[in-house]
Amino acid sequence: MKSITIKGSQRESVGKVATKALRNAGKVPCVLYGGEKPIHFSADEFEFKDLVYTPNAHTAVIELENGEKLEAVLQDIQFHPVTDKILHVDFYQLFKDKPVTMDIPVHLEGNSPGVRNGGRLLFRKRKLAVKALPELLPDFITVDISKLRIGGTIAVETILNDNYTILHPDSTAIVQVKASRTSVADDMEDEEEEGAEGGEAAETAEAPEAAAE
Repeated sequence: MKSITIKGSQRESVGKVATKALRNAGKVPCVLYGGEKPIHFSADEFEFKDLVYTPNAHTAVIELENGEKLEAVLQDIQFHPVTDKILHVDFYQLFKDKPVTMDIPVHLEGNSPGVRNGGRLLFRKRKLAVKALPELLPDFITVDISKLRIGGTIAVETILNDNYTILHPDSTAIVQVKASRTSVADDMEDEEEEGAEGGEAAETAEAPEAAAE
């Protein structure tokens, strides 16, 4: 999984006055949890653009002024209710031998026959909570919809993987195709295909008789 580097400076003071001063200077107060003790630091707001404003999942490398580099995942983020400026970010430190939980995006692959027949595709889970060792975290989870017909559902139980644990019930729907007013039954398409195959077979069977005449 790709990592985004966040260059930060450790904070000496964590009070309200110091925090307000940081925000006024265009910096974001942050805390890194998971180690022996929390590490308080700040970083310029633009440092977070590739980590926060993206549909992809990334880990982070917190690079402090003293040269220390710490691997982490974004745990929580707070935005201003009016301006949407980042107010505070919590990170969780990664260790190679400790599983971590992260939201992983779902990518759909293929063309659904149900959608071709006019059905409505309902993408229920665009991200899935996954627990895994850091090196086994996937960049995304692929779901093949090439056999998804009208009325069909692809659930979590169909995409289980030995490398990670999906933290949703097995019956959780990821993607569905519902009937619409303009949809036609999928079996009509099957009948057309079978009819075409039957016609070809009949032509093949008649050919020897014609040759005999």
